[in-house]
Amino acid sequence: MRIQSVETTHVAVPLHKPFKTALRTVTVAESIYVTIHFDNGLTGWGEAPPTHVITGESLASIKYTIEKVLKPVITGADLLKREAVFEAVHKSCVGNTSAKAAVDMALYDGLAQAAGLPLYQFLGGWTDQLETDYTVSVNTPAEMADDAAGYIQQGFHVLKVKVGKDSIHHDIERIQAIHQRVGEEAAIRLDANQAWTAKEAVNAIREMERRKLPIELVEQPVKAGDMDGLKQVTEAVDTIIMADESVFSPQDAVRVLKTGSADMINIKLMKSGGIHQALKINAVAESFGIPCMVGSMIETKLGITAAAHFAASQKNITKVDFDAPLMLTTDPVEGGVQYNQAVMTLPQAPGLGITRLSGEDVTTS
Repeated sequence: MRIQSVETTHVAVPLHKPFKTALRTVTVAESIYVTIHFDNGLTGWGEAPPTHVITGESLASIKYTIEKVLKPVITGADLLKREAVFEAVHKSCVGNTSAKAAVDMALYDGLAQAAGLPLYQFLGGWTDQLETDYTVSVNTPAEMADDAAGYIQQGFHVLKVKVGKDSIHHDIERIQAIHQRVGEEAAIRLDANQAWTAKEAVNAIREMERRKLPIELVEQPVKAGDMDGLKQVTEAVDTIIMADESVFSPQDAVRVLKTGSADMINIKLMKSGGIHQALKINAVAESFGIPCMVGSMIETKLGITAAAHFAASQKNITKVDFDAPLMLTTDPVEGGVQYNQAVMTLPQAPGLGITRLSGEDVTTS
């Protein structure tokens, strides 16, 4: 099963509403799609969005890395010797994890198709359904409360609330406003996107605990490299603390878990460099008795479908954050994971289950 060709395609899809975090505002979801053709007639697909503030990658760098670095490394390689192929992808360059992830998921798509299995079954087959949260962008308390109530009416039971844009006082006001509007109808996950210092995080979380706000967990409260601060927060509060930007690799996961710096890890394919390395991160966490969540960047249904297959395959992955396709005005792919409000059902077709790219939404570059 040799790799015959690797092609890249540019996609851009507007969002229904701007996506706002402490790090950035997104109005259009842009990605580089990868198409890999194999000599047995199969085709695999993958996706990589640029997320400068987290992975450091742009559309141009993703496209260049795939076409000028990864393509020469894998073209002609036999995917039946997959460990060697994935190792070659991983070692081809430093960083560029999203570019690697797009190629990785296209390779896994081809492997699972060749095996005649949906990818989640090929990887482990733990479940065929997931329940996603829905993200409330950081805005005024009133607007966030309105958004939260709307998502609850749409059938979502868990809200991921972005904080950290300005002051902790305003963040607490935002959470209080959401809680007053939705009551106990939804669990709330907070994501500070590295915006707080350790002292700020401890003060904010303790105050929310004192007010008995229904906070399920707090994601990445401090800077990615502040391991001491992350540990300080984890030890000082009762609320679950989850590492996100602090963990890109299995080695990062070992550092976080050996020091007891977090209670959970959020795995993203765009940080890990794809499914092959993500499986290793999850295995490390499971060996420490630590559950994982799988999240995403602002991706289309192609990338989310790959991440969902990975998440559904593993028992240790207990939460997912896969709402990005629901934020988009159009769907540039056909097939893949299907949504029924918050419930996601994995496709039963071999591989990712993506049947085609919708031409009107995809611009070749």
